[in-house]
Amino acid sequence: MYRTSLIRTFAAAALATAGIVGCTSAQQASHPVMLSQPAGNMSSMTTNTFKGAKANSGTVTASHVDGKTVLTWSDDFKIPDTPAPHWQVVDSKGNVYLLHRLKIKEDKLNRSITLPSYIHDVAKVQIWCAYAEVLLGEASFNSPVM
Repeated sequence: MYRTSLIRTFAAAALATAGIVGCTSAQQASHPVMLSQPAGNMSSMTTNTFKGAKANSGTVTASHVDGKTVLTWSDDFKIPDTPAPHWQVVDSKGNVYLLHRLKIKEDKLNRSITLPSYIHDVAKVQIWCAYAEVLLGEASFNSPVM
């Protein structure tokens, strides 16, 4: 009886793990197409300096690489010393999109991020602490990046 219960527990755990991996793969597969820029528009735009409670230095540059919009923080940007700082963007309609963490591990950083196709433009780039759910700082473009 105990053995049957143990086997069922392991089977349920394996199915749950497979479901999580499957969902992650499906999510990544559902957003592989990135935002493209119409020909003839800007090659890159830079925000003003970050201002906020914890993020007060550096800028973000939006550039187009292989038809995709890529945001990259400047060399003088300092990652806020908070538990879970993330990239977050706001479009021209006020929609907010929480994206990737700034730090992947202690030695790996998400210095740049390729925007997914469902983000049509970017008016502001924000640094958001997902743990405390608080805005750490933001920087704006002069006009939305399409």
